[in-house]
Amino acid sequence: MTTPEQARYDRQIATWLLLCAAVIFGMILLGGVTRLTNSGLSMVEWRPLMGVIPPLSEQAWLETFEKYQQFPEYQKVNQGMDLEGFKYIFMYEYLHRVLGRLIGVLYLLPMLFFLFKGRVRPGLAPKLWVLFVMGGFQGLLGWYMVKSGLVDKPDVSQYRLTAHLGVAVAIYGYMLWVAFDLLFPAGSTYRVAARPYAGWSLVLVGLVYLMILSGGLVAGTDAGFSYSTWPLMGPTLIPEGLYSGTPAWLAAFEDVTTIQFNHRMFAYLLFVLINLFAWLVFRSEAGGRSRPAAILLAVALLVQVTLGISTLLLHVAVPVAAAHQGGAVLLLSAMVFVSHVLVRQ
Repeated sequence: MTTPEQARYDRQIATWLLLCAAVIFGMILLGGVTRLTNSGLSMVEWRPLMGVIPPLSEQAWLETFEKYQQFPEYQKVNQGMDLEGFKYIFMYEYLHRVLGRLIGVLYLLPMLFFLFKGRVRPGLAPKLWVLFVMGGFQGLLGWYMVKSGLVDKPDVSQYRLTAHLGVAVAIYGYMLWVAFDLLFPAGSTYRVAARPYAGWSLVLVGLVYLMILSGGLVAGTDAGFSYSTWPLMGPTLIPEGLYSGTPAWLAAFEDVTTIQFNHRMFAYLLFVLINLFAWLVFRSEAGGRSRPAAILLAVALLVQVTLGISTLLLHVAVPVAAAHQGGAVLLLSAMVFVSHVLVRQ
């Protein structure tokens, strides 16, 4: 039985987790912009502590720029870039890294406070520590990703980029679920009508997550630029050259035509499945928050599809493409909320 005092503590912890999730959402957006502006390789050193201090003088900027000039991205892509151009790309990556450190502080200090004050309910502490460890791993994975571009080929590995995005989104989604557990604890309002949809909701959470990983491959290979038409890909619905090469399956991860085609087909599949699911949940007798949750899910899906098509037609314009990435995370948020309603209510 939850006491009124514990319920108050649960709301405090949930509010803190939702705040952290909101900042992580901003981090994912900033990471997308960093990729879209080709800024990710501008910082060629990883300094976990001193890296929070940017160059503060003209001399410091020149020394940092000279270090960048020693790496392939400058030599093969940005040859002739001036200092002002370097500052522009540097600041995106710098802000991305600083925000990552800020998230670590924003998460660790309140967690320790709640633990030492005894405000964490039994069974919750391991979940909070798992999130913390995942966050630390994400930081290491970010540098591992950057290192892949500081070599002869000045572009980060799409595999490492997708893994980096995937871990960030996994942290975000799990954090939402834990917060929802605290805000909406399972009670006596569970309805049998919700049972058939609970399992399917979890499957759809997994599919939306895979769709985001598919988007990571698109971003990591710049496959979004390969065809800027819709609904056709060039003159046809199914372009030539799909799964060409040996072995054929590798094209799903390295051929830009195949990657964009798969991303589109996955989007069409989810559009049908999620709309059907939302309609069934809305018409069911699941009760509780299921109807507004289903409406929220359908709206999030419509927004995301619109942003995806716009990204293609506008040749991956940075604001629209970044919004598309944010829309994917919002769609996942809506799907996690619907799933939590159906599984826990």
